[in-house]
Amino acid sequence: KIRHPSCISRLFVNICLQLLVLPTVARPNSSIGSHRKALRIKMKFLFLGSATALMASAANAFTLTMGTGNAYGRLFRISTWGESHGGGVGVTLDGCPPRIALTREDIQVDLDRRRPGQSRITTPRNEADAVEILSGVTPHGITIGTPIGMLVRNKDQRSGDYLDNDMKVAYRPSHADATYDAKYGVRAIAGGGRSSARETIGRVAAGAVARKILDKYNGIEVLAYVSKVQDIEATDVDHSTFTMEEVDSNIVRCPDEAAAEKMLERIDEIRKSGNSIGGVVTCVARNVPAGLGAPVFDKLEADLAKACMSIPAAKGFESGDGFAGTLLTGKDHNDEFYIDPETGATRTRTNRSGGIQGGISNGEDIVVHVAFKPTSTIGQAQNTVTRDGQEVELRGKGRHDPCVLPRAVPMVEAMVALTLVDHLMMQQAQCELFPNEAAVEDLPNPMGTTAHREGGPAQREVEQVGGSSVDQRIDEE
Repeated sequence: KIRHPSCISRLFVNICLQLLVLPTVARPNSSIGSHRKALRIKMKFLFLGSATALMASAANAFTLTMGTGNAYGRLFRISTWGESHGGGVGVTLDGCPPRIALTREDIQVDLDRRRPGQSRITTPRNEADAVEILSGVTPHGITIGTPIGMLVRNKDQRSGDYLDNDMKVAYRPSHADATYDAKYGVRAIAGGGRSSARETIGRVAAGAVARKILDKYNGIEVLAYVSKVQDIEATDVDHSTFTMEEVDSNIVRCPDEAAAEKMLERIDEIRKSGNSIGGVVTCVARNVPAGLGAPVFDKLEADLAKACMSIPAAKGFESGDGFAGTLLTGKDHNDEFYIDPETGATRTRTNRSGGIQGGISNGEDIVVHVAFKPTSTIGQAQNTVTRDGQEVELRGKGRHDPCVLPRAVPMVEAMVALTLVDHLMMQQAQCELFPNEAAVEDLPNPMGTTAHREGGPAQREVEQVGGSSVDQRIDEE
């Protein structure tokens, strides 16, 4: 079983070479031998032609499917395109279910939360980021199951900020300028090209579609907020109740008002000095059913980590308590189970796991944290080098966020929503294609915040010897 295109190519080349050197056995002056010889020659050319066609097909398949790095997802899949100072940016979303109500306004809401020029602590680039739906949706706003193409045209590019000074040849420290050049041998200088946060427009647009699907399926909400700016941390946020309105009530996008004021003061202080600042965005997904994810390579938090770490300026990811959990013992860190007295569902008393255990969602709120570094382009002088290897001093020009966090909030929400829809579809395809027809008493107890046990909590019929404690011997590697 050979599946890699290059292996198939080599196989057919070897077959053809063997055919070309086959001896032709025929008796002298025999018409039968002549016919056999002609037949063998025809077969050789037939196989050679077929092999050439298959090799070309395999080569094309290899070229089209490997190593592009602009797509994310398996069943619910996006591919973003466009550069910061090009004609526009956008996304192709494939795998969207048909018959979903979807309008331009549904998408524009999230794009407006992401767009530049919102406040004094974001880049002053003035873009409306008006989305155009090019395909996949009827004129009446219903998805038809085919790829959805969405475009946002760039209107306020100022390429001269990059091309009319040293920034066209000098690498910005800690920016992707140098590594893009090292990889491709060429780069889009103006606006940073694909490394600009403007690329995330396509993600946020597709994330708005994912948000609608999640809500329709199980009332799933995905909400993020700025939880930390440098050492200033939000502490008064209830992950089970905070709202988008509370998040968007201030320009920092932190629902803890006291912390938000301190964060804003710090960002303003840094901004006025021509510098930048980083911090953490926390994202919570509520009403996620138990069972999403897989035990090994496709763990839910692993895919969430990849999704969130692909956002520009993201440098760290935590699921649940993350690194803080390493300071606890197992007894302190474990989320003890209990039976919800109203629904009869299996729940956890704490949520240090962040709603994911063993790579699979457990029905509690999913909580992740994404760390963002300070913006690379700053107005202060820095030492760097030019493309041709000369040491120079560079002072950044152009319009840039002094703090990416407020605009990163909808970006994180989008990537989490996209990942959840993808895993939801994979769960439906593998584990829920056929109904589980086992007797109720043989099914595992329903699990999670939205689960309900038929008839309410199970009644204990037989009291266990020695009380209600259970001793287990567990042998693990």
